[in-house]
Amino acid sequence: MVLGLMRDGAPHRPIEHGKLPVVSLFCGAGGLDLGFQDAGFDILLSFDKARAAIRTHKMNFPKGTPIEADLTKLGPQGICHALRQRLSPGTQIGVIGGPPCQGFSRANTGSHTTDPRNSLVDLYIACVKELASAFRVDFVVFENVMGIRDKKHRATFDRLIVSLREIGLFVSWNECCAIDFGVPQLRRRIIVIGLARCGDTPLRILKREGHRSVRDAIAHLGKPIFYRPGLGPADVPVHPNHWTSRPRSLRFTTPLKKWKPTRSFKRTFWSRPSPTIAFGHREIHVHPNGKRRLSIYEAMLLQGFPADFVLAGNLTEQVEQISNAVPPPLALSVACAIKSLLGEGAPAPGRQLP
Repeated sequence: MVLGLMRDGAPHRPIEHGKLPVVSLFCGAGGLDLGFQDAGFDILLSFDKARAAIRTHKMNFPKGTPIEADLTKLGPQGICHALRQRLSPGTQIGVIGGPPCQGFSRANTGSHTTDPRNSLVDLYIACVKELASAFRVDFVVFENVMGIRDKKHRATFDRLIVSLREIGLFVSWNECCAIDFGVPQLRRRIIVIGLARCGDTPLRILKREGHRSVRDAIAHLGKPIFYRPGLGPADVPVHPNHWTSRPRSLRFTTPLKKWKPTRSFKRTFWSRPSPTIAFGHREIHVHPNGKRRLSIYEAMLLQGFPADFVLAGNLTEQVEQISNAVPPPLALSVACAIKSLLGEGAPAPGRQLP
């Protein structure tokens, strides 16, 4: 058991016996964090600059310590200092995170190598290196969009791989799709994993059974509440996030047979998985009935969040959180694979990825 000190000198909560502490960078709503917590890791510190995301963390991870901070300003040394207040130098830790991906996204047709958001990958690398100078980093997980491996961004991706190897990690990467992990969504992502020790045993991320269609995930829900000024969580039945924008566009009066999807009006279908949950400003995918957009709660279920998870913030802030989240069941499979390889326990039931 390790006992650290907070900045005010008050004793911090003890690390639970046998649980490896994890630092989460760019944590957002905590989809990646939730998967690692469910696998038995201790989410010790979580950083994000979005106030609503930090409020979400406080509600759903009561044992953790979320810190509202712009990592470009706090910097690697600030992150390391915060961890030093809680753990002794040399303690084993894990580092997880997914820097904002819009600059690499294939949906961003105007993406370019000089997008300022792309530099956050180098910041992530710098944070890992700084933490590795003071603590024993047993593993690193980096999540991002498929576009980070495209030709115009390949130098950034290769720099990530080389940098993790330079600090002594065995590095591998996987293309993972949410549908393979019981999440009814066609969401493909790159998962880079660095391990301090693995021997000759390959990393095995196991597939999971679960929902395969929109119907499986949300058909049981009643109608959501439409947003109006002054609306609060207590005014929303079923779940505090079961709300959406009012369907004002004439598109919502179009018969389904004549519906033509556009970038701002992507339809979902009962019998299919959802397209990638990646929304613009309130441009939430359209419900299968074609008469409204999905509610935030419906989108959460299509991301694989548990029914009791709650997002904080206004509608726009909730849209951003759910769009950027890592599906927790995918995160759980990654966490279990790491835990098994590190000798921390057996992976949860599933099927090995090809």
